[in-house]
Amino acid sequence: MPSLDAIVCALGEIAPLSLAEDWDRVGLLVAGDGREIRRAVLAIDVTPAVLAEACSVGAELVVGYHPLLFRPLERLDGATWQCRVAMDAVRAGIAIYSPHTALDAVVGGINDWLVETVDPAARDVRALAPAAATGDHTHKLVVFVPESALEEVRTALAEANAGQIGAYSHCSFTVRGEGTFFGAEGSNPAVGKPGHLERVGEVRLEMVFHRRDLGRVVAALRGAHPYEEPAFDLVPLAPVPGDHRLGAGRVATLSVATTAAEIAEAVRPALGGGVIARTRGGTRRHERFAVCAGSGASLLEKAAAAGATLLLTGELSHHDVLRAHELGLEVLLAGHTNTERGYLPRLAERMAQALAADTRAPGLEIRIAAADVDPLA
Repeated sequence: MPSLDAIVCALGEIAPLSLAEDWDRVGLLVAGDGREIRRAVLAIDVTPAVLAEACSVGAELVVGYHPLLFRPLERLDGATWQCRVAMDAVRAGIAIYSPHTALDAVVGGINDWLVETVDPAARDVRALAPAAATGDHTHKLVVFVPESALEEVRTALAEANAGQIGAYSHCSFTVRGEGTFFGAEGSNPAVGKPGHLERVGEVRLEMVFHRRDLGRVVAALRGAHPYEEPAFDLVPLAPVPGDHRLGAGRVATLSVATTAAEIAEAVRPALGGGVIARTRGGTRRHERFAVCAGSGASLLEKAAAAGATLLLTGELSHHDVLRAHELGLEVLLAGHTNTERGYLPRLAERMAQALAADTRAPGLEIRIAAADVDPLA
């Protein structure tokens, strides 16, 4: 049976967590009890009913698109339903994972699926808010190391995930020079002695890393560096323009100009079959449209600036609808989770494909939770 680590790795390949919004709470939220994973249940929301279903079918993992623990828990007192579900999951030994905005942003994710529901032949598909960085690093470490300790320090940093660039690890740059220091009384220098100005041949070592690994990187540096007080800098890196398909929301061009009413009718089966609220737009035919899974309020201006005249999203407040009107956007509202739930079968397929190629993860049964339904239906 597959391990939890193998499945988390596969989910990270499907929706890299580096693409998630900074405010989001993605990844492994509840670790489970270490059992091998025979069954996984997929859902939009990890509600008490979904967790009960997972227990009833003997699942060891729930992949919930929305993070169960979005706001940090201050105490485990069962005061909120999220706290109770987390406590029950721990008691049952069930792991919980959330991909959320990483799955929105990735190519082939939820927003690309939404574009397909509108028009499978849509052209010039782009993210409304492109991902800020293409790499998996946000900072650079600069540290000065005596040459004799260079390899030990570089290896320790690499094991803490520094120096990862694409498919390459242990990436670094070095320059040789001279370092000086004067140890005060009570110091214990690795080279020389207190009370003397020492000159030491040192190497400037540079390695990039992601901010999520900051603690590990600094701990590895201090553990491997021979100096009592190693000198180092942590340099934030400017965002790198990303792939235009990676990021929040999507904007695209229809293959044939179409009215909002025609689009609403076309997407209804894929989005739960319910009523799709439509603002009054008359018979205007749209050529450029935008989509955003869930709530698209934060992307209204970007959609208009990208030339869209129609936005398909899950929900907007009354005042956001008025703002959309002023921006020249006709709006289709399909219900928050209805713009997300239809992607779950595709996520199940992608998980199965990713795990089929991993010899550590054979035989995982993946099922979509029957208890996960639109709360407004």
